[in-house]
Amino acid sequence: MSAASAPDVTAGAVTIEPATRADLPAIVSILARETMFGVRDSADPADFPAYERAFDDIAADPRATLYVARLDGRVVGTFQLVFFRALLRHGTLLAHAEAVQVDPDVRGKGVGGAMMDFAIAEARRRGAGSLQLASNKLRADAHRFYERAGFEKRLDGFKIDLVGH
Repeated sequence: MSAASAPDVTAGAVTIEPATRADLPAIVSILARETMFGVRDSADPADFPAYERAFDDIAADPRATLYVARLDGRVVGTFQLVFFRALLRHGTLLAHAEAVQVDPDVRGKGVGGAMMDFAIAEARRRGAGSLQLASNKLRADAHRFYERAGFEKRLDGFKIDLVGH
């Protein structure tokens, strides 16, 4: 993927690295286990071609990288980093973390912290002026986690769904 030259970061037994196509079933399994807002992702093999197409698009985009977190070699977390240039702040490069998910079975074991430490370090390494992410307002536990990781709650976001499920 686009950040293949980025060094791996290891925090304890947690390793963060760019995802490969072979990681896709484990990533989709983690995404499908998140049901706080209903079923939005599916580990059904019939749905897998859509995830493969998305993975290929992400892999082809030099501004985006999909990462996995491994604990003792097993994929237990995932997130995507996207970099884009804005006119604000004299044309600064911005970083956005998307789809940050940790396998519910290993939450509280440092996986999320290792992922955010890596994301912050990678955004700095690539010269981003800031790293932002969005988290649903109902995710109080996630908000506390992000604040402990050094993020500040500064923005109110708005969203409109443009396609049905």
